[in-house]
Amino acid sequence: MGFDNNEPEQRRRLHAALSGAGVTTGTLWLQYFSIGGSVGEYEVEAYLQGMLSLPELERDLLAMAANELSNSGPGPHAPYADELPLDETPRPAEGELPDDGDDPR
Repeated sequence: MGFDNNEPEQRRRLHAALSGAGVTTGTLWLQYFSIGGSVGEYEVEAYLQGMLSLPELERDLLAMAANELSNSGPGPHAPYADELPLDETPRPAEGELPDDGDDPR
């Protein structure tokens, strides 16, 4: 399964919300699992590190769990997929440079 266009941004903002609230991966996973999440803690960790893609439903459940744990404090909010702008332009993966269209090949 490949990344959809908004997945890297949703992951980045989820990670920021978790860091701002001081929530660990284990705590996030336990809350996520309790509200119906279906992937394991290792998969959640891999997703947060950008090594694994998750379906939109699972990403939204992670956002819900993070937001419940942060109790709407002053830190950033973890967005749901439908809160991100629709963007049909593929984005470079984290750590990759954007393609400027000047590929000499």
